[in-house]
Amino acid sequence: MIRDLIKERRSVFPVQYIDMVIPKENLQQILESANWAPNHNNTEPWRFKVLQGESKTKLGEFLSKKYQEVEEHPKQVKIKKLKSNPKKSAAVIAICMQRDPKESVPEWEELAAVAMAVQNMWLTCTEMGIGCYWSSPGIIEYMDEFFDLAEGEKCLGFLYMGYYDEELPQGKRKPIKDKVVWLD
Repeated sequence: MIRDLIKERRSVFPVQYIDMVIPKENLQQILESANWAPNHNNTEPWRFKVLQGESKTKLGEFLSKKYQEVEEHPKQVKIKKLKSNPKKSAAVIAICMQRDPKESVPEWEELAAVAMAVQNMWLTCTEMGIGCYWSSPGIIEYMDEFFDLAEGEKCLGFLYMGYYDEELPQGKRKPIKDKVVWLD
């Protein structure tokens, strides 16, 4: 049932991933799920770049180097994490948004559509037993130096992905009744 899948969705971090390849067919199914996200005026603003193999290592090197360039007081822990997270992942999907050149809808609606596409991917990963985590590092604004982004396209973050073999904790939420106002 979809509600059960929604409740089971968790952030699973690269440090938790095991060394196991995600088959290309599974990645294609995950991306196909993203393609069915709702979006206003059918702008379909989501764009994805799938990194596997050596491209993950190059991403990690770029992220750690760029962080050291722009951060006044870079932290060694952060440098190491930026470099190692892509390598620990079976795949990394760069989450990008292509702004409608006509600007037929507000930008926030296109951002929301991309987020819904990622939620679809996340739920599909959950169903497949693949862990994932959306990360948007502070240096995300520099990704045009790494990727060949189209005009009006920007990178919003990375979906780190990998299989895991540990039990995930139960999710916790405060009651919905505390977040809803009913009007008659």
